[in-house]
Amino acid sequence: MPDYPSLTEIDWLDQGAQHMQTATMRQHKKPLYRSVNTRTHGVRHGSGSKSKWERNTKAAAKNQSKNQSMHSGQRHGFDYTPLFKFLLSRVGKNWDEVRSEAVSRLDHEEPISWLVASDLSDGSSFVRIGESSYFSGLYVDDDNKLAVVDVELTPDNMRPFCACCTHTLNGVRLTTPYSDESA
Repeated sequence: MPDYPSLTEIDWLDQGAQHMQTATMRQHKKPLYRSVNTRTHGVRHGSGSKSKWERNTKAAAKNQSKNQSMHSGQRHGFDYTPLFKFLLSRVGKNWDEVRSEAVSRLDHEEPISWLVASDLSDGSSFVRIGESSYFSGLYVDDDNKLAVVDVELTPDNMRPFCACCTHTLNGVRLTTPYSDESA
């Protein structure tokens, strides 16, 4: 008679396989960007379609720059808010480790430089992302730690730049009302 594993051994093996599967899933982290809808009616991105009127003309034949792809290299439809919140949550940590993790979870490195300056003199107190979203500017200090450029800047003391939009700083709505003197 063959020696079959007992029911408790099967349960133990099954639990071990589930544990390994969850551990593997935990190691894979979510990307620090998200795709947004760019197909909505009325959304215009300037796709470069005007070049279709300039193709195959005598002037275009003489111009070497026209011998390129019609794709402009613009990237539309990506929201990097998760990256900015990730970077803000890592203030005070070693920049090399933070940057390494961020790069591994991004499609390209450029958005990191939108928020993080190489030193304090290159940094700005806030960075405008989109129409009315602002994030605190960051820089790498002398100890290679990620730091905030203007520690005093909060949603309570930053003034909105217009009355028509809902402005946010680091994802929190500004509490100071708009006034003409702030412009």
